Amino acid sequence: MAMVELPAAGREGAPPPWPLLADIVLSTQRDSVQRLSDDLELALQEPTLTGRARTAAQRKADAARQEAVILTAQLAAQERVEAELWSQLWVLPQAVEWERAAWTREVAQYVRWKARAEQGDLDASKEARQMADRLGLSPLAMLRLRWKVTAEDAEDRGARPRRRAAPARRPDDPRAALHVVE
Repeated sequence: MAMVELPAAGREGAPPPWPLLADIVLSTQRDSVQRLSDDLELALQEPTLTGRARTAAQRKADAARQEAVILTAQLAAQERVEAELWSQLWVLPQAVEWERAAWTREVAQYVRWKARAEQGDLDASKEARQMADRLGLSPLAMLRLRWKVTAEDAEDRGARPRRRAAPARRPDDPRAALHVVE
């Protein structure tokens, strides 16, 4: 099977529209904790709530408020990272094949897992790594998919291909007599 050549310049044009819904789980957790926080704040308004019961309710309200703030920040950060990564991925050479194969949702799922991984979710990190392999985001994954990036031809750039400098050799090295024949 022949290698599929991907353009070194990558995919041109705007990224496709984001195909996934908002993160339902994280949004629901945030909303639930916010409701709990609001309910506890209302309970604290009761004049009959005193002593230990008031202290316990205040602690719960503070914890719920803090968790709601954290979840809100996580959701905002995840949405920001998803938007940035989505734009960055769709200019890669691999994006040409993703578009041809209609892998928009698969790329979006990778982006979602990667954004969660960047927030410290170890399970999301594992899933993102596996999806990165399926999407050809590493040299080994590209080889498995039989994709290669076409390099610019040296003549098109108006330059000769570079040669590596020969390593310095000691005068008593028998290889010193060898030379490159063109």
